[in-house]
Amino acid sequence: MLFNTFVFQVGLVAILLERFRSLLMLSALYLTFSITLHSWLMNLRWINTNRFIWTDGLQVLFVFQRTASVLYYYLYKRTSEYLGDPRLYEDSPWLRELFAQVRQ
Repeated sequence: MLFNTFVFQVGLVAILLERFRSLLMLSALYLTFSITLHSWLMNLRWINTNRFIWTDGLQVLFVFQRTASVLYYYLYKRTSEYLGDPRLYEDSPWLRELFAQVRQ
């Protein structure tokens, strides 16, 4: 959906990246936390399948991953609402001003 915007097609990718920087960074962080948490859980359960193992470090990582997930889904919803703005899909004066600034 990001690639369908008029801003992207004109070549002002830097504006989109600046506007969605927080979502992109938090997405990478959330993905890292999720992969680390689930790898650690699978590793602990693979070693001993008859016992439930929950370490302090695992609990800290779990809290960080769940906190990042709340922020991730909030930013994801905010971004999807922002991408529904019709100004991003048509030529407009604010876009022409930004394009003129970039060209100078």
